[in-house]
Amino acid sequence: MAYYDWFFDGLGLRTWCDGAEKTGSMSMAELMAKAKGTSVETPWWDVPFPSLDNLHKACGSIARSVDMTSGVEEAFLYIKGGLKAVLDPITEPLSWLLDGSLALFVGMPWWLLIPILLAGTYYASRNVGVTIFVAISFLFLAFIDHYSYSIETLSIIFVCTVLCILLGVPIGIAMSKNDTLQRMTIPVLDMLQTLPAFVYLIPLIFLFSVTESKLYGIAIIMYAIVPVIRLTDLGIRLVDKDVIEAADAFGMTNRQKLFGVEIPLAMPNIMAGVNQTIMMALATVVIASLVSAPGLGTLVLRGIRNLELGVGLVSGFGIVLLAVILDRVSKASLARINTTQRG
Repeated sequence: MAYYDWFFDGLGLRTWCDGAEKTGSMSMAELMAKAKGTSVETPWWDVPFPSLDNLHKACGSIARSVDMTSGVEEAFLYIKGGLKAVLDPITEPLSWLLDGSLALFVGMPWWLLIPILLAGTYYASRNVGVTIFVAISFLFLAFIDHYSYSIETLSIIFVCTVLCILLGVPIGIAMSKNDTLQRMTIPVLDMLQTLPAFVYLIPLIFLFSVTESKLYGIAIIMYAIVPVIRLTDLGIRLVDKDVIEAADAFGMTNRQKLFGVEIPLAMPNIMAGVNQTIMMALATVVIASLVSAPGLGTLVLRGIRNLELGVGLVSGFGIVLLAVILDRVSKASLARINTTQRG
């Protein structure tokens, strides 16, 4: 006898409950009691929680937890065809960008790509020390034969970060201008930021082929876009109201205020969001390697699968070094922007 039989009997639902076959598993004590023709008395301190499985034991018409998860799976598979038909053409350019960037970065000779990266670093940071650090780091990665893997990882981060900025900054601006939109968007951002990156891959694997670049690109973007949205919204909301009133007094339009006043003043917060987006995108490199993403993550995964300690540690250090490079460059760029604004 299940513990909650009394509940359904008291409500007069026994006929409804007996209309379905009980499929819940019985404990060893219940099986032995059933064989002896006796019942098992549950002490009050060991009362089971009224979960789906426990209620199902008393009433077969109540679904089990496995029925719920099966229902979710069947519902997703039911809409899979239509969802794939809609998402495939929309996300295909992402595959083109990732594949094109990878071909460009990997195909470019090291003696040309490294100077270009150093020139970009100096242009963004205006800091000789940071530029020298980036040069030493890439030369070290090349010396230990991790240069090509590092460049593959860098190309993925480059594409995903640019797309996060192009999508996230307008969303953050829209949130800052509309309180209702902000209240609706924040729960979605909380969910995106809380869910593990592995969870993003589960539905994407069913929708796209594992060999398609957009599979890991979408997962990285969904995971990394949150900081730039949040900090863009925060930065524009923190713009001094007196400055906005002065802009109104000069007769500036909303567009002029946005691009001439609000975005420049919010730029430190926006750049801080970009910095966090880069770090979060880089954090998913190893996970993305599970679905054919190239780069240093494949070496980390190889170290885990084959128990090659040295391979895993050295490639992990390469990821840390890339993270330090990107962090230093973005922070130096933010410091330059702050100095320019104060000047």
